[in-house]
Amino acid sequence: MKTNEQLQRDVMDELKWDPMVAASEIGVSAKDGVITLSGYVDSFSKKYAAEKAAMRVNGVVAVAEDIQVRFSKAGRRDDTAIAEAILNAFKWNTLVPESKLKVKVEEGWVTLEGAVDWQFEKDAAYKAVRDIAGVRSITNAITLKPRLEKIDIEKTIRQALHRRATVNADNIRVRTEGGKVILNGKANTWNERREVEKAVWASPGVTDVEDNIAITAL
Repeated sequence: MKTNEQLQRDVMDELKWDPMVAASEIGVSAKDGVITLSGYVDSFSKKYAAEKAAMRVNGVVAVAEDIQVRFSKAGRRDDTAIAEAILNAFKWNTLVPESKLKVKVEEGWVTLEGAVDWQFEKDAAYKAVRDIAGVRSITNAITLKPRLEKIDIEKTIRQALHRRATVNADNIRVRTEGGKVILNGKANTWNERREVEKAVWASPGVTDVEDNIAITAL
């Protein structure tokens, strides 16, 4: 196990390495594998990038993200302009089913609503909004429609996990309750845990995921 000082230093180095992050704007503290990020940035995309950078570091078991988005006068946009930019981004993204979605913007806080067929459509909508100038935060309240055909979800998920080279499928336990998938077990890194989630969400019939996988740092 890394010491708190080693883990803090590794996360700071990762932030410096990522070109999307202004490392000098981010404060980092570490305690027992939990990283706390603080500070102020001028875009939501920088905030998101800092969180992902911290999760990539070996030894990180959780991230508490207290970064706030603050805009200069030049960087501020009114809610109408932000909403128009979001709808335009949806229109040009073939993965986003724009007709099924609703967007609400209040003081830069974006809420996405609607119902889609696939998790990748929900993710695509979030990604389209993430880099819009003026966005402070995103609440992705898009839901998934339950699929009616009979599918052995548990079997298809297990097969998908075994196909992934970056996942030790033997360490993952899968249980289903209708369209809900409950994951237990352990992963060595956040990236491995994320790969498990991706495999699960890519399986037809999945409408919800409860991820209880523990990160066991090497």
